[in-house]
Amino acid sequence: MKSPNDRADFPTPLERDLPPGRHLRLKEHLLSEIRQENQESTTAVPSAGGRGWLRPSLVAGAVVAAVAAGLVVAQPFGGDAAQAGPPSKETVRMLERIADAAKRQQSVPKGIEDDQFVYIKSKVSFRDGGKQEALHDREIWLSVDGKHTEMLHEPANDANYERLEDEVEARDENGDPVEPKPYEAATNYRNLQKLPTDPVNMLDWLNRVSKEETNGKPFVLLGDMVMESLMPPEQAAAMYLAATKIPGVELVDDVEDAAGRHGVAITWEDDGDDVRTELIFDKKTKQYLGTRAVLTEDGSHGKEGEVTESTAVVDREVVDKAGERP
Repeated sequence: MKSPNDRADFPTPLERDLPPGRHLRLKEHLLSEIRQENQESTTAVPSAGGRGWLRPSLVAGAVVAAVAAGLVVAQPFGGDAAQAGPPSKETVRMLERIADAAKRQQSVPKGIEDDQFVYIKSKVSFRDGGKQEALHDREIWLSVDGKHTEMLHEPANDANYERLEDEVEARDENGDPVEPKPYEAATNYRNLQKLPTDPVNMLDWLNRVSKEETNGKPFVLLGDMVMESLMPPEQAAAMYLAATKIPGVELVDDVEDAAGRHGVAITWEDDGDDVRTELIFDKKTKQYLGTRAVLTEDGSHGKEGEVTESTAVVDREVVDKAGERP
């Protein structure tokens, strides 16, 4: 391993509240518009870079403190989830198998260093403004500690080895730099290592943080956390076990990801937004494959059953530099 002084690394980015660029659009752009129509009160949050299709930030350079140890009573769910029933025994058993596979995964190398990057290659397709974009490749290099400038290569969306660094440093009314807000849902590897490793505390964390990040929808937050990150085995297992206690979570036997691979899906339907979120796992290994979002009712954004988001992770490894491929 090269020393930091020998590396041709990018400079550490300035930290601010909403760093642009590195996030998947996911379903937030579509859901924001649907919520605006249904509730006439919620609007989409634009990225700092001016691209309205980017979802609000779930990541930042700041690393938050670990959740305090000890048993915590999970807070009640709000909204539509409160009306749904508990997952079926079949769904719980599948989530337990997925959690066991996550805990035993061999894809997380030992000795990951802060100045390394998580390389993720995906196939993705999202709906933007009622139009479904063509399936295309997306490559991203994510800082292990969240403090090194990241990179995105997604030519289909005009991102050609784009450095994902903050554009403006947050300042107070006197023009002095201010301490950035720590994002508890930051998906850099070091922050993920600080999350709870038991399902009780993880469920409480999902409930609490989802109130700010995903309008009180813990399953949506869970999906956002695992989609484009390298999850530590203990935390990944805790998240999937926590999902066994989320009302409305269901099992679908056969779903196809963006790469054409068939797997089982753990799903949750958001009645308020008429969208079903599907996390897809390999039928044999139970490893995460990708995500889909499916409309559950006809509306201005499409017809019931249409897929508005489809992703598939095809490679996920740790490399030494942003822009480097395994």
